[in-house]
Amino acid sequence: MKGITHFAAGVAVASCFPYAVRAGMDGNPLYFLLGGCCALLPDTIDFKFSRFFHRHDVEIAPDPLQADAGMIAQALADALAAANEAGRTIFVKLNTIRLGSDRWQRYTLTWDTGAGHVAVDYGAVVDTGTNPLEPVCPLPGVHHATAPLGTSVTYDYQATVEIDAFDGPALALVPQGARGVDIRFLPWHRAWSHSLVAGLLLALAVAVYWGLSAGVVACLAYASHVLLDQLGFMGSNLFAPFTRQRHQGLGLAHSMSVFPNLLVVWGAICLVFWNLARLRPGTQPFSGIAALALVGVMLPLLCFAAWRRLGERWG
Repeated sequence: MKGITHFAAGVAVASCFPYAVRAGMDGNPLYFLLGGCCALLPDTIDFKFSRFFHRHDVEIAPDPLQADAGMIAQALADALAAANEAGRTIFVKLNTIRLGSDRWQRYTLTWDTGAGHVAVDYGAVVDTGTNPLEPVCPLPGVHHATAPLGTSVTYDYQATVEIDAFDGPALALVPQGARGVDIRFLPWHRAWSHSLVAGLLLALAVAVYWGLSAGVVACLAYASHVLLDQLGFMGSNLFAPFTRQRHQGLGLAHSMSVFPNLLVVWGAICLVFWNLARLRPGTQPFSGIAALALVGVMLPLLCFAAWRRLGERWG
C-alpha cells in the first residue's frame, strides 16, 4: 500500500480510542499524529535506511546505448547456477536504464517456472513518473531474449516485474538443496521492520516516554501497516526475529494499485468520521449511523453510477 494509505489507516486506528478523540477535542493531536507516523514507520525504515546497507554480489547494468536482453537473462541464469553450486545466498541487483534527464528505458523480467526459463523484454520509454513517452524501445540490439533456469525455482512475487525509473530491484537467490533455488524479491524490504514483534517493541518505547495509552495506539497503528501489506503478493516477516522468512501475502492487490489504496483511504476516513461522531458529547447514535451511511456508502455509489452512465453516453 502507498504511504498516504498507511498514514490514513494509522489515524483511523487512533480515532478508535475515546481518550485520543477527547485529547483531539482539547487541542492535543498527539495520538492521531502518533498513529499516522507509526503506521508509516515500517516503510520509512526500509526505503530510507535498510536498502542503502544491503550488499550485492552481482550487479547487472544494461547498456544505455545498446539493447541487450540476452545479457540480462543470461546473467540471471548464471547467478542462479552459482547460488545452486556454491550452496550460499547470492544477492543480485538489477540497474535501471537512464536515457536522459526524464527518460528511462523500461524492461520487463518474467520468471516462467513452468517453461523453466527467464525472459527479458525491452518495452516503452517512460518519464520519471513511469508515464510512456515512446511505445517501443528506440535502442538498437536484442529486445527479447530467454535463458534456461537450469534448476527448480520458487518465486515469492508476481511473475513479471517492470524495471523503469529511479532504482532497480534486488533479488536474493537462496539455495534450497534438492528443491532448487528460492528467489526473493527485494530481500531488504518487509523483513524485520514489518514484524508484529517490532511493533510491540516500539509500543514499549512509546509507553515509557508518553504513557501506556500512547503505546497502545503506536502498537496497533504499526500493526495496521504490517497487516495491510499482507493483502499484497510479497507478504512480510510477521514474527521476526523468531522467523527468518516472509510469510506469503494473500495476493489480493498490488501495492501501487489505485482502487485498493483508494478503498482503504476512504474506509479510514469513514471510520474516523464515525468515531468522532459517536464520541462527541450529546450525539445521538442513530444520527451518526445515518450520516455515515449517506456520506460513506450512498454518496460514493451514486457518484460511481453517474460516472458509469456518463462513460456509456460519451463512450
